Amino acid sequence: MTPQPSPQAGAAVKAADRAHVFHSWSAQELIDPLAVAGAEGSYFWDYEGKRYLDFSSGLVYTNIGYQHPKVVAAIQEQAARMTTFAPAFAVEARSEAARLIAERTPGDLDKIFFTNGGADAVEHALRMARLHTGRPKVLSAYRSYHGGTQQAVNVTGDPRRWASDSGTAGVVHFWAPFLYRSRFYAETEEQECARALEHLETTIAFEGPGTVAAIVLETIPGTAGIMMPPAGYLAGVREICDKYGIVFVLDEVMAGFGRTGTWFAADLYDVVPDLMTFAKGVNSGYVPLGGVAISAEIAATFAERPYPGGLTYSGHPLACAAAVATINVMAEEGVVEHAARLGAEVVEPALRELAERHPSVGEVRGTGMFWALELVRSRETREPLVPYNATGQAATPMSAFAASAKAHGLWPFVNMNRTHVVPPCNVSEAELKEGLAALDTALSVADEYTE
Repeated sequence: MTPQPSPQAGAAVKAADRAHVFHSWSAQELIDPLAVAGAEGSYFWDYEGKRYLDFSSGLVYTNIGYQHPKVVAAIQEQAARMTTFAPAFAVEARSEAARLIAERTPGDLDKIFFTNGGADAVEHALRMARLHTGRPKVLSAYRSYHGGTQQAVNVTGDPRRWASDSGTAGVVHFWAPFLYRSRFYAETEEQECARALEHLETTIAFEGPGTVAAIVLETIPGTAGIMMPPAGYLAGVREICDKYGIVFVLDEVMAGFGRTGTWFAADLYDVVPDLMTFAKGVNSGYVPLGGVAISAEIAATFAERPYPGGLTYSGHPLACAAAVATINVMAEEGVVEHAARLGAEVVEPALRELAERHPSVGEVRGTGMFWALELVRSRETREPLVPYNATGQAATPMSAFAASAKAHGLWPFVNMNRTHVVPPCNVSEAELKEGLAALDTALSVADEYTE
């Protein structure tokens, strides 16, 4: 679709937004939201007619891009047949979505509890774990994000937790492995893995193994920087959980449904959790949907004992119809395989070449359509380009980088001192190269702040 400029309409949209919309994670008077006129495939555009290649996939959820015709048609057909129905009934779209998801989850995660999104999926997974074990505590990692609702934000390990952390949520944080900024003075991935597992088991010992219900980890931490776990780490966590009777929860809200070049990131590590949360890519975000995939053992806990939780819109027919269509499209069009191939053959070589030329790039990491560049002032000292949780003037280098990317038609996903490369999983090779060229230009701006 060719964008048609309509500045007057854009001004009206912007005025209504500023008058009435309360935006998340924002100081309301300090933001200037872009008024979006439309979107299709890997692009969206504003009311001035300027088009942007979306290297953020919305909020890392448009895994098949915007407005895929088969998914749009499925939503329309479901709306004509049955727009909604209560969750206590068996509905075709709901049943089929659950079947298709269960076919792709690892191991025996064959029962699906539907939620409205990722945060409430985490909430319910942790509730299930506590009820299953009869224990109160949850362990989660620093450098993580699990959602904005009360329990989910408390297990989150970044600054967004601070304002809501009362210290009474039964959450204990620990350090997960990240060799580039190791907390364990490691020099190799093997050392980092071993020391991180020792740290985790020591944390459990001092907290009391009999008090810990669950360990929750993003399979590959997303917002915090796409930090690939070293070989053996997730398997080691699985062993620790088995040793102490702890429920292992993997959060695949961001990493799932093709983002890593596999259906789930857990497939890369041959690990099976007890509970797995999902959302975002399950239906490319077209209608809000999330859920928890549940193992046979935990499902059995609630076979004759009611599960004390639910949502009015659990398994909403429109959302589930979108999920069915999305999963089928991904299978028919080979989207997962496409993401894996382009990640290995196009994205990784290009990012590593950019890293060689730009002193602001400290590290490249990722897989599939899930990549991050760690931006630094100095490669030698690894000083971040901006301080941790920087705002205002201190965040200027990242703000300048992002502004340059947008000026060249690339919409980036930036977080602290990192930029992510997370386009739709079915992005074309030509679109990727277009975006990488714009990224190259924007990195030249970041280079100006290096030592």
